[in-house]
Amino acid sequence: MEGKIILYYNLVSKLMLLTHEEEKGLSGEYGEAIASAYRILVAIGEATDADKLIPIQWAHVSGVNYNTIGDSGLEFLRQISLEGKTKVRTTINPMGFDRENLPDLPPEFIAKQIQIAQSYEKIGTIPTFSCIPYEIMSLPIGGTQVSFAESNAAVLANSHLDLVTNKESALSALASALTGKSPYSELRIEENRTPQLEIKNELVLKDELDYGLLGYFTGKNAKKNCAGLCNVSERLDMLELKSLSAGIGTSGSCGMFRVGDRSTAVERIDFGEKEMKNTYDELSTADDGEIITFGSPQLGMNELNKIQTLMDGKKFSKPCKIFCPRTVYCRGEKLGITKSLERSGASFVCDACTCLTPLICKKDYDSIITNSVKASYYMKTSNKVSVKLSSLKSIVDNYTQ
Repeated sequence: MEGKIILYYNLVSKLMLLTHEEEKGLSGEYGEAIASAYRILVAIGEATDADKLIPIQWAHVSGVNYNTIGDSGLEFLRQISLEGKTKVRTTINPMGFDRENLPDLPPEFIAKQIQIAQSYEKIGTIPTFSCIPYEIMSLPIGGTQVSFAESNAAVLANSHLDLVTNKESALSALASALTGKSPYSELRIEENRTPQLEIKNELVLKDELDYGLLGYFTGKNAKKNCAGLCNVSERLDMLELKSLSAGIGTSGSCGMFRVGDRSTAVERIDFGEKEMKNTYDELSTADDGEIITFGSPQLGMNELNKIQTLMDGKKFSKPCKIFCPRTVYCRGEKLGITKSLERSGASFVCDACTCLTPLICKKDYDSIITNSVKASYYMKTSNKVSVKLSSLKSIVDNYTQ
């Protein structure tokens, strides 16, 4: 085995093996950006009992929105971009606004957000500004090791796309992007991808909101890497899968689910009417809202088609913002879908998503209407905006004319 034992000890006194190239990167021979990246990966490896680093083929980095990383994150990225370059395909999460339709926001915020985007561009990332990279990029073969920081993408990749990733942080995914490596631990190890907790669903799940609530409950209760879901269909559409994955990713550290009765699960928890109601009441804190928002995670073509079909020429009775990747908007534009929805009263925001954007804040809105449990959580905890949770179909039924 090529490699050399570096004297980095983790919490259980294992030794972490680094190859000769990794050792040189850690020691600074390839520059400070690479050294910083390896320091991050080694520290994570120590904390997660990894004995080595392994190659990854795709990184998806969060920490793009100025609202989330602030001035310290901006300066860190600026320093990294002086010499750092991505080693693997690297996509990036949404920013705070639409670059091609600048909103009425403080000039300082806009300037700093653009600086962040420029730093990512300088190191070689693909400017996707999307939390659904799996819908807008070609997927690698099954079993490929990737490094996804966006929580819904990590959960969905492990659970449905046959990819392998830990639920990465913004820093760990960026470090993987710069080195092409990640610690071999947690969900990268096959034995950790077996459910230790099973959620037994006792309800008929009708729509994406129900799946989002189940996901949020699952993530909140799962203390291990992988959760099992019993009495849940294995044939979910993309909207249901995204809602389930986003719910799991929002409320806890769980990074994967498996559908079906798993006899290996050592703990079982029921999800019935009481659990559904308690979860809904925790997240849905308003009786109505001033604006409708769709897009946390951002919407793909399937959802745009679904909204257009449900609208059937009707118009929204309240302002409506649809957050989607620019690539999705452009596809919808070619097919006439975006124009149809704009005639129905919707406005599109590319490059951003509902969560943490300054476009939806307490200064402008006391409450919103959305079908996203993820948006509901972050609106309440970060933006201090109340939310009325309702399914996509119910929103169209109740807020159109």
